[in-house]
Amino acid sequence: MDSGIDPERLERRLREAFDATPGQSRVVVRQAVDLADSGRYETDVGTALTADVVIDELSDAPDGTPPERWNWWIGSLEIAYGGYGQFGIGRYRS
Repeated sequence: MDSGIDPERLERRLREAFDATPGQSRVVVRQAVDLADSGRYETDVGTALTADVVIDELSDAPDGTPPERWNWWIGSLEIAYGGYGQFGIGRYRS
């Protein structure tokens, strides 16, 4: 399956929007691509996962690093739909 996410664009947007470090942006991009490729988000929400969606959703999260914001959003999806825990971020290199 082809991801609707442009990894380079998402990485650039994460750095601009959240002052993400290279490590932070890379790990979020990797998880976002995996989530998009799984098709789960599009099936549950009814729209493709794009860089714009990721940035919008992370902007709604409480303050924190991009991985912390990502995990908050994935937790929300887990509560709403189930099956999103595998897309959380455990550890990364900054």
